[in-house]
Amino acid sequence: GRVKDSVGRVITILKDKSLDRETSWQQIAAVIDDGFDFRSMSQSVLATNWKKASAEERSRFTEFFSQYIEETYRSRIEAYTDEEIIYKDEVIRGKKAIVETIIKTSSTEIPVNYKLKNNDGEWFAYDVIVEGISLVNNYRNTFAVIVKNEGMDGLLSDIQRRIDRYKAAQLEEDAEADAEEVMTDS
Repeated sequence: GRVKDSVGRVITILKDKSLDRETSWQQIAAVIDDGFDFRSMSQSVLATNWKKASAEERSRFTEFFSQYIEETYRSRIEAYTDEEIIYKDEVIRGKKAIVETIIKTSSTEIPVNYKLKNNDGEWFAYDVIVEGISLVNNYRNTFAVIVKNEGMDGLLSDIQRRIDRYKAAQLEEDAEADAEEVMTDS
C-alpha cells in the first residue's frame, strides 16, 4: 500500500487544478524527498567512485543528484498531465519490491517501474525504470565517464549546470504559461 500511496499522491497533486504549477511541484518534490532513498541511489550511481569520494563530496553529490532527479522527473511527468496511470502489479520479495505502472496516453502506453527497498519498515524507491531503461544504470555510465575525465569536481559542476538548465527551461515555461493565462482572462 505504501508504494501505491506515493505514486498515488503524485497523481492526486497533478490532477488538482486548484494548485498552480509551482505549488503542485513543491508538493510533488516533497513526496519524492520522502519516498526516494537518495543516499543509496547516489552510492549505486557513483559505484566505485563513491568509495574514493570524500565525505563532503558524497554529501554534495547526494544533494545535487536528488535535485537533478527531481528536475528530470518533473520534466517527464509534466509532459503527461491528463493521462491515466495504471497500477499493474506489486511484487514484494523480502526487503525488495517492484511496482509496475503504466502511463497511458491517447496514443501510447509507457511502462514505468519503481524499485523499492524496505529500510526499517518504510519503503523507499532506489531506482525508476522508464520504458525498460534504469535511471540509475543510465546515470552510472554517464557519470563514470565524467569522473574519469574531470574528477569528482568536474562531475559536481556538470550536475550543477544540468540543474541550472532545467531551472531556466522551467522559468521560461512558467512565463509562457502565465502569459497564456493573461490572454485567456481578458
